[in-house]
Amino acid sequence: MKQAKVLIGAVLAIVVVAGLYFINRYWIVPATVVHTAKAAGNRPLAPDFSLIDLNGRKLDLADYKGKVVLLDFWATWCGPCRIEIPGFIKLQERYRDQGLVILGVYIDDNAESVRDFYREFKMNYAVAAGDQRLVELYGGILGLPTTFLIGRDGRIYSKHAGATDVSVFEDEIKELLAAQPTAEAAAFKQAGEVRAAEQIELGDPAEIDSEVPGVNLSKLKPDQVALFKKVLEGQQCNCGCKLNLLKCRISDRACGVSRRPAREQLEKFIKPTV
Repeated sequence: MKQAKVLIGAVLAIVVVAGLYFINRYWIVPATVVHTAKAAGNRPLAPDFSLIDLNGRKLDLADYKGKVVLLDFWATWCGPCRIEIPGFIKLQERYRDQGLVILGVYIDDNAESVRDFYREFKMNYAVAAGDQRLVELYGGILGLPTTFLIGRDGRIYSKHAGATDVSVFEDEIKELLAAQPTAEAAAFKQAGEVRAAEQIELGDPAEIDSEVPGVNLSKLKPDQVALFKKVLEGQQCNCGCKLNLLKCRISDRACGVSRRPAREQLEKFIKPTV
């Protein structure tokens, strides 16, 4: 009996050690490792947006032109997000007077939890709820945290997916703050290796604001849009929703299964009309 207990204890100890290893390897370490710099790539203009922050004030990205903006997509239930935020608070204190603005956009979270978190951590920057349109404009947020650094000229200079050491942000912020208000920071280099998830790819407003989400209808006249929607109503979606393509696109904008055939149907529809 004693031997069995000892054996079980040993097995549990191994499981705990292995668990701690993987937590350290895939969660804690990514938050603390700083990589060597790599040359910058694509620098698109940051999509404008307008939100209402926790205090009921209007938050427009356009109001911060000429400043360096750290735009953080996060949630209270996200462990790596909680690791980063104290560092953001210090950065805002340190560089506010030099032109840094930090904006927190929470995703898939409730306002009450965010308010409690905001008060507990004494957050010193604006926080607002993100909507699906904003997520799509910024290329789809596949994981939290996801953070963008926007220069004084309104362009996105870097994207960091996952927890990132505060020193990385600080180095990039200082470089962007040194740029002229409307000039491109031509010599900027994103700190760390740019992974696939950190490529800056933005959503197309023509697809996002379309009557058929995810499908660009800008080449169609209003009467053609109506006819095209009827075509989609006559096609069954294969994602398991038991809806037609049009209803699936409207009810589930993120559904990749319905997006592809909807776009294929548009190509077939346009050919005889262009």
